[in-house]
Amino acid sequence: QVTLVESGGGLVQAGGSLRLSCKVSGRTDYVAAMAWFRQSPGKEREFVSGISDNGGYTDVAESVKGRFFVCRNNAKNEAYLEMDILKPEETSVYYCAGRDRDYPSQSEENYTRWGQGTQVTVTS
Repeated sequence: QVTLVESGGGLVQAGGSLRLSCKVSGRTDYVAAMAWFRQSPGKEREFVSGISDNGGYTDVAESVKGRFFVCRNNAKNEAYLEMDILKPEETSVYYCAGRDRDYPSQSEENYTRWGQGTQVTVTS
């Protein structure tokens, strides 16, 4: 059994920053690459950023490039998403996901482990 738990969501003004965390517990060896997705009401879940098992490779959606940064601390079994210059349209539930491959994927179908999500609300 492996669980992913996100934290760090909340309310922030446009232009502000938030840092999300994702804690992996249980059979942590089931999770190698990790990623962040988001979903806003009425829209499909979309890839935001991903990181390889050893943290040496990262991928980021074009829409957040230069503003969002992903990293991880394997000693703590945690991944993080630093989000800067947030926009109101980025109000979403942000999900952490894990897969048993070394490299992340932009397709949610390639992830078998998911957190419950954390709400991020950006006010104008």
